[in-house]
Amino acid sequence: MELLLLILSTIVFFFFLLHGLDLYRKRRMPPGPTSFPIIGNLLDIGPKPHESLAKLSEKHGPLMTIRLGSITSVVASTPDAAREILQCQDEVCSGRMIPDAVTALQNHDKAILWISANEDWRAIRKALNTYLTHQHKLDTLSDLRQNVVDEMLEFLNQSALKNELVNIGNLAFAVVVNQISNTCFSRNVTNYESEDIGGFKTAVKTLMEVDGKFNIADIFPILKPLDPQNIRRQAKAAYAWLDHVVQGFINERLKHRELKLPRFGDMLDSLLDYSEDNVQVFNLIHIKTLLVDLFIAGTKTSSNTTEWAITELFLNPDMFAIVRKEVSTIVGEDGKIQEEKILDLPYLHAVVKETMRLHLSVPLLAPHKTEKEVKLNEYVVPKNVQILVNVWAMARDPKYWKNPLSFMPERFMKTEVDYKGQHFQFLPFGSGQRMCPGIPLAHRVVSLMVVSFVYHFDWKLTHAREDMNMNDVFGLTLLRATPLVAYPISIE
Repeated sequence: MELLLLILSTIVFFFFLLHGLDLYRKRRMPPGPTSFPIIGNLLDIGPKPHESLAKLSEKHGPLMTIRLGSITSVVASTPDAAREILQCQDEVCSGRMIPDAVTALQNHDKAILWISANEDWRAIRKALNTYLTHQHKLDTLSDLRQNVVDEMLEFLNQSALKNELVNIGNLAFAVVVNQISNTCFSRNVTNYESEDIGGFKTAVKTLMEVDGKFNIADIFPILKPLDPQNIRRQAKAAYAWLDHVVQGFINERLKHRELKLPRFGDMLDSLLDYSEDNVQVFNLIHIKTLLVDLFIAGTKTSSNTTEWAITELFLNPDMFAIVRKEVSTIVGEDGKIQEEKILDLPYLHAVVKETMRLHLSVPLLAPHKTEKEVKLNEYVVPKNVQILVNVWAMARDPKYWKNPLSFMPERFMKTEVDYKGQHFQFLPFGSGQRMCPGIPLAHRVVSLMVVSFVYHFDWKLTHAREDMNMNDVFGLTLLRATPLVAYPISIE
């Protein structure tokens, strides 16, 4: 009997001890809304999580704790909170929460977006900085991207002659896919018609869709083996398709090099050279995974920004005219717009920046994770806690932006605020060591497409400007709820 009482007393003691430790831990964490058992704060999060989290932060503060199922998250909603995470505690907060869909990617542990900041990660970043985003390399490969834009212009001229309606978002997507494929492989992988040659666009769009879906397996990891929404299976099929295609390009290039044929001088050649000199840390698996990453990460975000920029210019004819006039000053005698010259057009870049602010492609940065216990301001956050940075809330905060819901490119004409990660009220590409490495390429791709749409064509909408639907849909990127379609009218 005494032994039984001792055992019961010990159990009760440890129960209250653990309960007390849990309460202590919660008191050290940032405040947040009261959560329900099992589901946590899921009922507080609507179909647009970035908006729901922004409203909750108004009540609970710039650093807020929420629980989604079994996953505890800390949400940053102000520039100061973001700076604390992405700059002051960047090293500790640079881990990644890997969505279940991503595990369908073969060798996802080599994908730069998801791996820890280890030796592999540093080798991949070095390759990207040297062979993709360095200004000299971008200039060297600009003709390949220009050829893609010339093909797009020919497609639009034919559409104008036939008085055919153009889906601008789909067209921009195909252009970005081909610009990236030309940068990497010196060839197109799709065309500008509605059909999908070879399934390339379908594979990329499938991954953008499934990766952006709410996945119950991510918030209740015990369900991952069941894949209850069929998300991982869909992702696996699309990843496998892309993996097979990219591996085919690599094999073809290796045979080309074995035969000592002339080099293409594109990114694939450069990565293979780099691999030969750094085979211990950067091999063919790294190359394939990196190229698949580029197509997934670089296509929809750039085409989405282009579609929103054109939408705003259609709604503001005076701004459309200013961009066209500015572009006319750098057009060559052959009527072409050279990529490197558009880098000196201040109003164009103000339009692109304002588009990125008001229509952020990625409203919540890819989830970070604490690598160990860390102090964030006066709070203590344990190891392996997910961190969400709500850059959408910061980009619309009236404390930092006058008339934040209005499209006003002029706000960027007399300010040093840019998207390079040092101005925390404006982080379309993130900040710190996890910042998107493709900024220089994305900047050129989007700018060249916008000026091409504006300079070479007038456009006729299918409805009045005031009837334009400006709603968006949350996913891996914030998409227009309704596609932007218009009739091109050639002015040449």
